[in-house]
Amino acid sequence: MPPMPAEKTLINYRTESGVAVIEMNDPPANAYSYEMNLQFDAAILKARMDNDVYVIVLTGAGEKFFSAGANIGMLNSVDGTFKYYFCLQANEMLLRLENTPKLVIAAINGHCVGGGLEIAMAADLRIARKDSGKMGLPEVSLGVLPGTGGTQRLSRLVGKSKAIELMITASTFTFEKGKELGLVNDIFERDNFMSTVMEYARQFCPPNKAAMAVGRIKRAVQTGWEIPLESGLALERELQQLLFQSDDAKEGISSYIDKRPATFTAK
Repeated sequence: MPPMPAEKTLINYRTESGVAVIEMNDPPANAYSYEMNLQFDAAILKARMDNDVYVIVLTGAGEKFFSAGANIGMLNSVDGTFKYYFCLQANEMLLRLENTPKLVIAAINGHCVGGGLEIAMAADLRIARKDSGKMGLPEVSLGVLPGTGGTQRLSRLVGKSKAIELMITASTFTFEKGKELGLVNDIFERDNFMSTVMEYARQFCPPNKAAMAVGRIKRAVQTGWEIPLESGLALERELQQLLFQSDDAKEGISSYIDKRPATFTAK
């Protein structure tokens, strides 16, 4: 049986101006465990079900690590059955995050390696803090593979051959290299990093942006990526029809005709 949830708060959760911040809180490395994943999953569900949350930001506590991935000490102390169960739990958690119809931004504030990068790759956008660490999937050095979605998401982001090369060489690289590879969307300055990320995230919240449309764009891409083109186009039409019935679509079209800024309400 897996261990019971710890009483320690391993995930910090807060909301601010339509943005939910989920912070891994086990510094310095913010390595995740079974207990952290339970709290992480609960936070994802909380943000998903909160109608006043439009964007989710993931980050790590402290200055050194976004996350170093799975807690190796924990994995060393359990048997193979639990290791399998742990990977299954983490995979389900990240799928829930990926399928949440709200924009997810990984604010990578420090080293982002192993399972930490696997978490970041389940986000929709990845913003890194300049000169604050490295990233990569070096699990082959432990005799294992990136087992919480790493082999699948990395290959989808950078291509099959490059993904295989990065994983079998256990490469860790700068955020600038990550941006060249397509793993990082942007790099923000070190000073006031989280404040800048929050400002960036708020642009996707009402009244600035039609948050329903943002969420449906995400769903169309995430789901459509895995199905035949014809089915993806059908999904796109279905989601577009739902948006046409929204107040935001009426406001967006009216504001365009009236030549004025739109004021969206996420309705």
